Amino acid sequence: MASGALQGLRLVEMGQLIAGPFCGQLMADHGAEVIKIEAPGAGDPMREWGRNKPVWWPVVARNKKSITLNLRDQRGQDIVRRLVEKSDFLLENFRTGTMEKWNLGYDQLSAINPGLIMIRVTGFGQTGPYARRAGYGSIGEAMGGIRNLAGDPSTPPSRVGLSIGDSLAATFACLGALMALQNRHRTGQGQVVDSAIYEAVLAMMESTIPEYTEAGFTRERTGATLPKVAPSNVYSTSDGEILIAANQDSVWKRMAEAMGHPELGSDPRFATHHARGEHQVELDDMISAWTKSWSSADLLAHLETHGVPAGKIYKAPDMLEDPHFKAREAIIKVQHPHFQNLWMQNVFPKLSETPGEVAWAGPELGQHNEEIYGDVLGMSRQQMNSLQNEGVI
Repeated sequence: MASGALQGLRLVEMGQLIAGPFCGQLMADHGAEVIKIEAPGAGDPMREWGRNKPVWWPVVARNKKSITLNLRDQRGQDIVRRLVEKSDFLLENFRTGTMEKWNLGYDQLSAINPGLIMIRVTGFGQTGPYARRAGYGSIGEAMGGIRNLAGDPSTPPSRVGLSIGDSLAATFACLGALMALQNRHRTGQGQVVDSAIYEAVLAMMESTIPEYTEAGFTRERTGATLPKVAPSNVYSTSDGEILIAANQDSVWKRMAEAMGHPELGSDPRFATHHARGEHQVELDDMISAWTKSWSSADLLAHLETHGVPAGKIYKAPDMLEDPHFKAREAIIKVQHPHFQNLWMQNVFPKLSETPGEVAWAGPELGQHNEEIYGDVLGMSRQQMNSLQNEGVI
């Protein structure tokens, strides 16, 4: 890659689906060399995922190099050890104990490379009574607490609509890996980054725990609003819906002016955060009656002139057409041998000096076997052919 803050670092990615590989995507986006290990002849199931077309793989595997390797074969495990000698990170999201069964646990690998940072993403972590349970993202979301809060109180708990638990665990794994890298700069020693899905979700749960322990209050589903935070809701217009967030005191005063009733800004029922919370339903009804007479576009423009945060609830077509998305190149078109109109989210966050890039979409299965086995590990063509014929690579 031409740019990226993580240039010069090498990560060996094992595992599949989202919880581990999204961590690899984040690091590859910013310049790390990510060597993705996939089973010969099969590959990561993400190669088949996507609505209508399998377009998820080009995103989650972008900027990665794909090699095929049979991890259940002792010779395949030996090859992993050779790669570890030359790498900074090893990322895996197998069930706890799998790597140890293959003699690829941290004790064995750190003996080969003391500076190795081993990134482990699982449902429940490496320790504790649930450690060896199978743990998909949906289970972590349920146990971490987010499922109980998602959706309307009149319905059973909902999912967010995305694999948020997996992605959060992978993001925390990436954060932990970079913390461990900074520690290695000081000490020369690697360590294990243990990222559990349920804990990654739990980290996002704001004050739900002390609300219970201190006040005996258990937060439940509230639909489109947060109780006692007003006005902050979805409001109907003459041709759709927009979200308005005017819950701060100074913003509420501007909202009152926008509504043509500046006196509401100092009305005792609405003047303070607490008062608006107590009169939330009344306030929402008042705003809803006002917004219905506006078109979405006109109302958004009007609120902008008054400095009131508001926005349309976007879907993919809205994002692609939005001038702000375009100006910041938040979504970019990526070349692909099979898909002719492949657009995807760009690299985030944006770094001013080393911004990273999407250099290529997810690779073909085993596309980089020759480069990694030949150039990095020094295997001869005869050795590679023999291992391939025997199902090892």
